[in-house]
Amino acid sequence: MRSIWRTLDPQLIRDVALVCAAISVVGLSFGAIAVGSGLPLWMPLLMSIIVFAGASQFAFVAIIAAGGGIFAAVSAGLLANARHILFGFSLGDVLGSSLASRLIGSHLMVDESVAFTLSRTSADERRSAYWLCGGGLFISWNAGVLIGALGGTLISDTDAFGLDAAFPAVLLALILPSLTERAIRRAAVGGAVIAVAVSPLLPAGVPILLALSALVLTVPLRRPRPVAAS
Repeated sequence: MRSIWRTLDPQLIRDVALVCAAISVVGLSFGAIAVGSGLPLWMPLLMSIIVFAGASQFAFVAIIAAGGGIFAAVSAGLLANARHILFGFSLGDVLGSSLASRLIGSHLMVDESVAFTLSRTSADERRSAYWLCGGGLFISWNAGVLIGALGGTLISDTDAFGLDAAFPAVLLALILPSLTERAIRRAAVGGAVIAVAVSPLLPAGVPILLALSALVLTVPLRRPRPVAAS
């Protein structure tokens, strides 16, 4: 493990520090919104330690705060994190060989730690980037959630502070970096249309689950192969 930390370069440390600072702010907003929406103080804290997935946590709390059922909230969180299965196949080499390191490493597998790892070439650089980013994000996220949750207990009217609009705003900020590809944009627009269309007809949380059906729009259309000239 000591050889891993020797491969850290100053640029990587600065980049990870900036990402951790941004994540702590998002965690602060999550903690404040969750508690300000009526959830007990312990819930966002425990969720951030056990789940450690920003998008899934925001989706869960948003559905519960809107009156949705626990099944819809948990299903939305699980589906949002389904991409981690593919992440695991591509990052198996950085998690180590022991069961403990694989369990801990899998828990630290978030979009940012995956992105930093895949940007590195050598095995040592990949491992150091993964553990530095994953560990830093875990500490920053949970610290932000703790501070935000403690502050949220002092807020009596969440609507007066615009916290009811913070759910969609933060979720939008989380997906914006992924909208550079045309297929992703098609799926996002299709999911939004489905959710808005069925929201007046179905219980809270169910429209979000149905919106995930728009993921089929990310499948590239197969183009016919050109016929070779004889």
